Amino acid sequence: MSTCATASRALAEPLAGTAATARTWLLIEQPGPWGKKALTQSHLDPELGQALDAAASAHGGRVALIRRPGRHADNSSTARHRIFLARTVPGNSWVRTVALSGDDLGELRKLDFAALDGASTGVHGASAGVDGATTDTAGVPPLGFGWEPYRGDPLALVCTNGKRDRCCALLGRPLAAELGASGGANVWEITHIGGHRFAPTLLMLPYGYAYGRLDAPAVKCVLDAVRDGYVLTDGCRGRSAWDRPGQAADLAVRERTGESGAHALTVTAVREEPAKPRQPDADQRRWRVTVAHVDGRRWHVLLAESADGPALPASCGAAPAAPVRMEALRIEEPPARP
Repeated sequence: MSTCATASRALAEPLAGTAATARTWLLIEQPGPWGKKALTQSHLDPELGQALDAAASAHGGRVALIRRPGRHADNSSTARHRIFLARTVPGNSWVRTVALSGDDLGELRKLDFAALDGASTGVHGASAGVDGATTDTAGVPPLGFGWEPYRGDPLALVCTNGKRDRCCALLGRPLAAELGASGGANVWEITHIGGHRFAPTLLMLPYGYAYGRLDAPAVKCVLDAVRDGYVLTDGCRGRSAWDRPGQAADLAVRERTGESGAHALTVTAVREEPAKPRQPDADQRRWRVTVAHVDGRRWHVLLAESADGPALPASCGAAPAAPVRMEALRIEEPPARP
């Protein structure tokens, strides 16, 4: 059976720069079936789902539903819903959690996503705890109604929504089940994080790096790194805090330097370079991205964005099209400032 994931893997489509963009994630436990548009096609109040999605997306955030791996009966007896709120910006990566009854889920409307996105995002002044989350709370605005710092194992969120793409169900559900059975992580199924063709796909919190095409042993290595405050780049699609050029530049610098500290690098500038009509590749968009290290070093990464590779379906059933690829052409390290 040909699927979007098998086609992408067969043609070795690059993973870098393909993660969903979100500086803030709101994750709502919702057992039972999920429709293609899960926020409005599940047992969650559709008006609440629509309102939260609009509020989050207006300020660089995303909302998704989560559930434990396993069978998902329509008549789930779960009386309370576990909620996670995560921020994925370097130096200000944190996770807060609360449990709410179904009747109290409307309290989530009070979340101020503008305040969350306007909180401190600097890479200095925050220290990593043993669980990988930052211990500095200066960048966390008041949340109210019982939110607490999350101090458990890293959150492994595996995309499994087969109504959105069959690859997520066929490849994601077995991975989620195996990870959940082996321990060492807080494993959840999630409705959508983009990139069906890279299935199985997963998001790791608190840092917000997304991964694709990994088996369970490889994911466990990633989890061990996250637990210790590090990032592995094998199978990595990028950090959700950045847009696509920023994701690709961050990973390119990590590959070049071997830097693995989760909070060590931040993207400080993204600029599209003007086209040069006389060049053979004038149809490529080019980006210059500045990546800064906490020790003061900087790199300028020149990226080319192209769509000239083999045509692939973005998801099962979609018409094949040339996928957009981000390639790091050059990495420059300017002299240190005096």
